[in-house]
Amino acid sequence: MKHVARKCATLVESTLCRGGRVLGRVIAIANQKGGVGKTTTAVNLAASLAVAEKTVLAIDCDPQGNTTVALGFPKNPARRTLYHSLILGEPIQRIVLKTQVEGLELIPSDKNLVGATVELVGKQNREYCLRNLATEVRNNYNFVILDCPPALDLLTLNALVAADAVLVPIQCEYLALEGVSELLDTLMRIRRTLNPDLAIEGILLTMYDERTTLSRQVAADLRSFFGAQVFETVIPRNVRLAEAPSHGKPILFYDIHSKGAEAYIQLAKEVITNDQKRAGEGAERADSGARAATAG
Repeated sequence: MKHVARKCATLVESTLCRGGRVLGRVIAIANQKGGVGKTTTAVNLAASLAVAEKTVLAIDCDPQGNTTVALGFPKNPARRTLYHSLILGEPIQRIVLKTQVEGLELIPSDKNLVGATVELVGKQNREYCLRNLATEVRNNYNFVILDCPPALDLLTLNALVAADAVLVPIQCEYLALEGVSELLDTLMRIRRTLNPDLAIEGILLTMYDERTTLSRQVAADLRSFFGAQVFETVIPRNVRLAEAPSHGKPILFYDIHSKGAEAYIQLAKEVITNDQKRAGEGAERADSGARAATAG
């Protein structure tokens, strides 16, 4: 576990500025292990950020389309999706859907996206396809949230290359670190070759049951190894969180008084606070550079 923590620590924060201009922050929700709460986190973090008066774009990068359904859009073969932009060249602005949450928009997905993993192979600069699309729209939003598939495939690689940072949900069970080492190895390789600015947004403990010694012990162990990389917020195991997607609603609109809703509101506050800190540090560095240039 210690070597995993060291890999995590070396993925330092990326800068928000490109050419002196502050851009919307692109966060990929990734873990190749299934059932750890990626889609639940993508949907409810995006909604909570929007409720906090941030403009947010959720991009469903998973062919299962669960984020699309959970945001209130039933399966529809006639709907244009991320596939149409990635593979068929459809302008991404034509695919964006407004959701029931003010300030939150969606680029949907469906099963056709499975074909993208094959069709992207023959494309030039195939790893950068999603990044190029995101660049077209990221300035319109404060945050862009990417929901990745439960696999380290070409779609997930595209999302990680497009992202400023990756948020890793980890289930509070003894097998929680299964596959995380592989994911961190992948992040390190991406930093070396494709996206040198990729950072760790944070590790999120999910499905936490405060009644069990197991959850408490696993959470303590993860914090001892990953330290400040772990969010203070913990997502509880909550029935209402599990029910909300079947109603096509984020938890805030299904049961705002639930523990799950409270947790994602707190997570959004942490993400916003961290973003403000980075912006302040970036402004301070830019100001220092300007003073140095003037003095020279």
